[in-house]
Amino acid sequence: MVSVMDASILTTLYHMENRKSLLTAGFLALVAAGVGFAVRGGLLGEWSSLYGFTFTELGQITGGGLLGFGLVILLTSLIVDVVGYKKLMVLALVCHIVSAAMLFFTTAVFNSAGKEATYQLLFWSSFIFAVGNGICEGVINPLTSTLYPERKTHYLNLLHAGWPAGLVLGGIIAFGAGSVRWELLLATYLIPTAIYGYIVFMNKFPKTAAQEGSISYGGMIKTLIGPFFLVLLVAHACVGYVELGTDSWINRITGSILKSAALGTALFIYTSMLMTILRFFAGPIVHRISSLGLLFASALVGALGLYLISIGNSVPFMFFAATVYALGKTFLWPTMLGVVGERFPKSATIAMGLLGAVGMISAGYLGGPGIGYKQDYFATEYIKQNAPETYERVKAPDENGFLFFPEVVALDGAKAGMLADNAERVLGDVKIAGAAIENPEFNGLRAQRDWWMDNKKFAEVDAGPVAEAGLYGSRMAIRLTALVPVTMAFLFIILMLLGRTRPIQNEG
Repeated sequence: MVSVMDASILTTLYHMENRKSLLTAGFLALVAAGVGFAVRGGLLGEWSSLYGFTFTELGQITGGGLLGFGLVILLTSLIVDVVGYKKLMVLALVCHIVSAAMLFFTTAVFNSAGKEATYQLLFWSSFIFAVGNGICEGVINPLTSTLYPERKTHYLNLLHAGWPAGLVLGGIIAFGAGSVRWELLLATYLIPTAIYGYIVFMNKFPKTAAQEGSISYGGMIKTLIGPFFLVLLVAHACVGYVELGTDSWINRITGSILKSAALGTALFIYTSMLMTILRFFAGPIVHRISSLGLLFASALVGALGLYLISIGNSVPFMFFAATVYALGKTFLWPTMLGVVGERFPKSATIAMGLLGAVGMISAGYLGGPGIGYKQDYFATEYIKQNAPETYERVKAPDENGFLFFPEVVALDGAKAGMLADNAERVLGDVKIAGAAIENPEFNGLRAQRDWWMDNKKFAEVDAGPVAEAGLYGSRMAIRLTALVPVTMAFLFIILMLLGRTRPIQNEG
């Protein structure tokens, strides 16, 4: 017969093992998110060439996903205490599956309905994928804080090592772009999704603080009111912009600078691998310099890294610049969550949800589209001044805008792609279509062929200025983005000063 003490020990051991399983599920959910994010980033160039998207439109597709991510984190944080962790994770699983299923209709939609319908399909697939990611994020952050109350910042960094690990895998998968159907490449995120889904179904989840009755919704919100949390939200909006917004584009930008998409992807894999490793060592670093001290140092290093990327030319220098950038951004997101967990332990579900929502909405509404717009704006200004006739031939049919900034008629991605490869891809697809090219389902491909036939005599003249304009736009966009982490550094100084007067929330 098992004694009461033995039963207690067995229960404790079970929960210790159970929390490892749940931490693993959260880690894999972030791996799935990272794979989808990285592969999508690696496909931007292919989508531009295939479907004729401008940089601003591509930024809206990726940004829309991040925007949805943020809104859902906020909603999840408000209902997790009612619905519970497990049911929400099952809903996230469904969203990830539906998003993947939508991808396989993209080419058929483009051929039959054109660019606008294709844009809508990719945008909403990205949005639903982000809904799944947002639900996961809204669950696993407070869950990890609950499972490991003794070392919150360390285990949140360890949990969020899943994100760069997914970026590494996604970057490797993105190397298949052009040789394997892109839909299959992007759907590979379903593999870690299936594994985390199995763990979710097989394990029991703990209750939240509100479900246990130790604090009310009103009590959670009340503890957050004050300048410290407000400044924290503004700082995390900057974190979302500089980390996720930049990562939406960094593949394409570094590839443009190095004149090699493969090298751009290799840099992305390298920096993501570095982040994965470093996040396992956050605990000892925080123990030495404090969470806010680590955030301040990270912001300054990140700003330097972005500036160095913007002026880089050679492969060795770019690897050095990317290393500095990776060191700067590695600890930002999870350490911000750790600060919340440390200072507002009873309000973790809402506090972390608000923080994550602000970061993702900033990345989606400002970061992705903003960096895309900056590339379009500076590339357009460059080519207008240096090759106005080329601009008239290669410009997109519609104008794009961003917030209150002036609208720009940017370069058409499909036309630029045909100049880059001498229309080999388009002409190859036309040959495969054969006589059916005149059918309605090939309207988009036929329009690209017709433009090339009318303008190929200018290809030798136009190719150089278009490539130079794209490179200039990339450099200027990333250089201006370096100002964001500089702003963050000032905000972290303010938080350090406020932290001396703001007591940590009472656990009792």
